[in-house]
Amino acid sequence: MPTVAKHTAAGASRAPGEAAMDDAPVKAEPASAPASIEPRVTEFLRLGVLALFAYWSLTLVAPFAIIAIWAGILAVALFPLFRALTALFGGRPRLAAAAITLLALAVIAGPLAAIALSFAEAVQALLGKLAAGTLTVPAPPEAVRDWPLIGERLHSAWAQASGNIEATLQRLAPSLLQAGGTVLGKLAGIGVDLIGFIVSVIIAGFLFRPGPRLGEGLKLFARRVAGERGAGFVDLAAATIRNVARGVIGVALLQALLAGLAFSLFGIPAASVLAFAVLIFCIIQIGPAPVLLPVAIWAWMSMDTRAALGLTLILVLIGLIDNVLKPMLVARGLKTPMLVILAGVIGGTLSYGLIGLFLGPIVLGVFYDLVAAWIRSQPPRQDESRPA
Repeated sequence: MPTVAKHTAAGASRAPGEAAMDDAPVKAEPASAPASIEPRVTEFLRLGVLALFAYWSLTLVAPFAIIAIWAGILAVALFPLFRALTALFGGRPRLAAAAITLLALAVIAGPLAAIALSFAEAVQALLGKLAAGTLTVPAPPEAVRDWPLIGERLHSAWAQASGNIEATLQRLAPSLLQAGGTVLGKLAGIGVDLIGFIVSVIIAGFLFRPGPRLGEGLKLFARRVAGERGAGFVDLAAATIRNVARGVIGVALLQALLAGLAFSLFGIPAASVLAFAVLIFCIIQIGPAPVLLPVAIWAWMSMDTRAALGLTLILVLIGLIDNVLKPMLVARGLKTPMLVILAGVIGGTLSYGLIGLFLGPIVLGVFYDLVAAWIRSQPPRQDESRPA
């Protein structure tokens, strides 16, 4: 009886709901249903469609990619000049853009026209002498025989040409035709690249006015990709383009202009062609020495001592401009080390040609900043992350 009363009292002290739960038989919980793969399939389909449209878009714009990149580079490099001319013209951006476009086209077309005229005159004079039978080749010096590998063959061919130029031309006609076809192919490729560059200059003229809006759009995209640091990368790319344009292209134009003036004043033959060669060698980071050194040697062999000495001193000063101005202008206002910028300039030019002159330092500069930021942002140590 006491036991029964105890159980009865315990049962009365429980709430009705609890007694029902305790007395009810325990049921096994149903196993969770497998997760549906429909959302994943939908996500993969969306990514696939997006990738397909991205691929199609790239194939459509690929033929114009180089032109678009050149137009963007020119617009960024010349934008400070555009702002200055806009203020000079009383707030007329269209007039400033048109002036810059015409000036750039004149800078491109002027030297090329001079080179074309000089080349045409030289070919016409050569053909005239050949038709009149007055074309002569001087006898080769005996020192040519001592040249390694090609000395003996070159001396023999040179001597035969000096003795009978017509027979030599007939014997070398197949080789000359083959070489001429190769040269014509290279010239055709250069002509296509030149036309593309002229189109880029014209497109850049239309990018000056919407330039600030385009820059803000690039910064927004960079922020979505890399956060706030992405906007800094866009500013770094713009500053690198302007510094390379000033320090490489600007210095090369200055050296080519001064060399052309010196060649013209001292009566050097084909002065415009040699000046253009100086420009190309300076842009591709070889320097003007491959042109200036042979000119100086020719001057000492063909001119009097005073003229040769004066020309040599001028050419030495022109060659030193590259070493003085370029380091000052390329690294101006950049936190990236000068060695990284120059490595990008040289490596980009050797790998991708003239456009690599700008892309190389941009890629290396951004990569250097990424690595530097990663090294500076050290993760917290385990002992420091634990609460005290």
